[in-house]
Amino acid sequence: MNYANIKDCDIADGPGVRVSLFVSGCRHHCKGCFNAETWDFNFGKPYTEETEEEILRLLEPDYIQGFTLLGGEPFEPENQVILVHLLKKIRERLPKKDIWCYTGYLYDVDLIEAGKVYTEVTKEMLSYIDVLVDGEFIEAEKDLSLEFRGSRNQRIVKREEFKLEK
Repeated sequence: MNYANIKDCDIADGPGVRVSLFVSGCRHHCKGCFNAETWDFNFGKPYTEETEEEILRLLEPDYIQGFTLLGGEPFEPENQVILVHLLKKIRERLPKKDIWCYTGYLYDVDLIEAGKVYTEVTKEMLSYIDVLVDGEFIEAEKDLSLEFRGSRNQRIVKREEFKLEK
């Protein structure tokens, strides 16, 4: 997996001051996407163990509220396999930090069993996420007044709403 960027002081992609990872690879290709260069799975730098340790280090200060995962598309099957390990480590080492994730896929359609991008790690990945912002960006529904979303169709889904039966 490649990644496009790590922001160590992000205030736009969730509440408080956050560390954000922008992964590479996205099949949605939303018209008007703010990050179209990340559609290419080969864009950016290779994600390594050193990258993971850097993210964990950046999350340590008390003034950092949490971690945000976006892209590209974190729930592309190729990315899930890597990202589930990162989310697990964050949850284990820094349990007080919240985790947000942005996806163009719909939680209750694409990320459920038999969904378009459901894999053997999707349920586990979701179990580490506190807030999921789902739905493709739709340029015709763009609304700059929305908090933490780019278009009106996108939803903020909280962990309590996930159906993660064992």
